[in-house]
Amino acid sequence: MRNKLSSEQQEILIQTLKTRFEKNPMRHQNIAWENVQKKLESNPEKLWSLSEMERTEGEPDVVDYDKKTDEYIFFDCSAESPKGRRSLCYDRKALDSRKENKPPNSAVDLANEIGIEILDEAQYRHLQTLGNFDLKTSSWVKTPEDIRKLGGAIFCDKRYNTVFLYHNGAESYYAARGFRGSLKV
Repeated sequence: MRNKLSSEQQEILIQTLKTRFEKNPMRHQNIAWENVQKKLESNPEKLWSLSEMERTEGEPDVVDYDKKTDEYIFFDCSAESPKGRRSLCYDRKALDSRKENKPPNSAVDLANEIGIEILDEAQYRHLQTLGNFDLKTSSWVKTPEDIRKLGGAIFCDKRYNTVFLYHNGAESYYAARGFRGSLKV
């Protein structure tokens, strides 16, 4: 069944996430794995989204906890933009505007299919405080509507020990540009 994992798949994913959580304590200080695991086990639909993040090589990990909503926040923490989510234009409008050499999908559509949100600029900058990401690749970030209305989209990367924000036509796509997502559980 789509959007649902078997018990065995759930166990394997939870173990993968636990191992990653334990290897990277600097990403989630003052967060106990036992509490994260309880949330995961009580939200099987979120486990499916996390499995899709994992399948597309995003390496999701806990990066924060929202006390107001009692939710753990996962980001893609792969060193480079997730391999299974590259070579995508920004959104459906951009994809439809291409007359030839269309990419297989758009970042916004794929994020919606997976059930995650594309990181915005502030989230991307927060991620970069937890390590060094996108030193060779770049990632689309949520584009403000006023930029998107004019045909543009924005992306970020890290070079020279600095996070850079750039712009491009939303219909563009590159083998080294993907997108990173977030999921609240």
